[in-house]
Amino acid sequence: MSYPSNASGRGFHYGRFVQKLREKAASLPNVNLEQGTVTSLVEENGSIKGVLYKTKAGQEFAASASLTIVCDGCLSNLRSNLCSPKIEVPSYSVGLVLEDYNLPYANRAYFILKDTISIAYPISSKEIRCLVDVPGPKLPSISTGEMASYLKTVVAPQMPAELFNAFICAIDKGNIRTMPNRIMPASAYPSPGAFLIGDSLNMRHSVTGGGMTVGLSDVVLLRDLLRPLNDLSNAASIYKYLESFCVLRKPTAFAINTLASTLHTVFSSSDQDPARKEMKEAFFNYLSLGGVFSDGLMALLSGLNTNPLSLFFHCFAMLAYAVGSLLLPFPTPKRMCIAARLVLVGSGIIFPILKAEGIRATFFPATMPAYYRTPPLQSSTGHRETGK
Repeated sequence: MSYPSNASGRGFHYGRFVQKLREKAASLPNVNLEQGTVTSLVEENGSIKGVLYKTKAGQEFAASASLTIVCDGCLSNLRSNLCSPKIEVPSYSVGLVLEDYNLPYANRAYFILKDTISIAYPISSKEIRCLVDVPGPKLPSISTGEMASYLKTVVAPQMPAELFNAFICAIDKGNIRTMPNRIMPASAYPSPGAFLIGDSLNMRHSVTGGGMTVGLSDVVLLRDLLRPLNDLSNAASIYKYLESFCVLRKPTAFAINTLASTLHTVFSSSDQDPARKEMKEAFFNYLSLGGVFSDGLMALLSGLNTNPLSLFFHCFAMLAYAVGSLLLPFPTPKRMCIAARLVLVGSGIIFPILKAEGIRATFFPATMPAYYRTPPLQSSTGHRETGK
């Protein structure tokens, strides 16, 4: 499968990518980069005035700003001051770097969907990042060798031949990393002077790798909203204006969040449920139709298409395809029962996600008052101020 419109995806070392972004920002003449660990937000009279942070040497300093952008990722220790997070952890991702492989298709991401979900994608000319989805609330221990045993006995037999030896070698090297897969709907509440973006605000399962897409989309959107402002000192009016951000970000975030949760729910389930088994088969058969069907899903997954109605169309077209495959040419009582169960399961996946994201904000954003926020009146002699 390829991206539509001649677009292309990118795989990379996450840490190197973030460091390059920081270096780029620091090279700008109006940016002063200070490095430290933020310990808390500074609040005065119900408004955020900046942050407290510690340097590597252990010294604590305060940084003041009219607007504080909180973007400290999935492990944010600041979001609890700005929202009421409801975080679900359905599984863990176990990461390995594979070398000396021989993939049949270059520059492709591989989804290995058997008893477990595994993803492999290039991060350099000689390395592949492999992520294994481990379900459940508890991980096998790395220190006791339980994790290595799990990967070798449960996951390795499901690997394609081209990756098997490289996968075993990566396990033996022992550089195994783990990360909880967190799902958290966006639910920020008014806090003049501060703003949440990226994984600090909203998280989805990592199965589609959509976190960076949503995070960078948030950055671009917030940049465009802040561009006409030259004075950030009136925290209340600035926050009221930036309420439009939460509405404008919905289309991109909704599509990627929904597909990530749907794919994980469908492919992490056991084949013992006939309805879920049919749903898996329908997904592959739907993609194999090619054309607008596969291109449409790839455009949604990658953020190239942010229309929620397109997502709804593909989800229910896939469901209709699955039901039609079951009932044609001759429906039997057993097949009709499975089809009914399939509709219930599919609806049970989609509608809770839609409810969490917000039906009105997602499908009818023009009915939201925040959609029409305009920049507050600014003094023409004011100076632009940036926050940390």
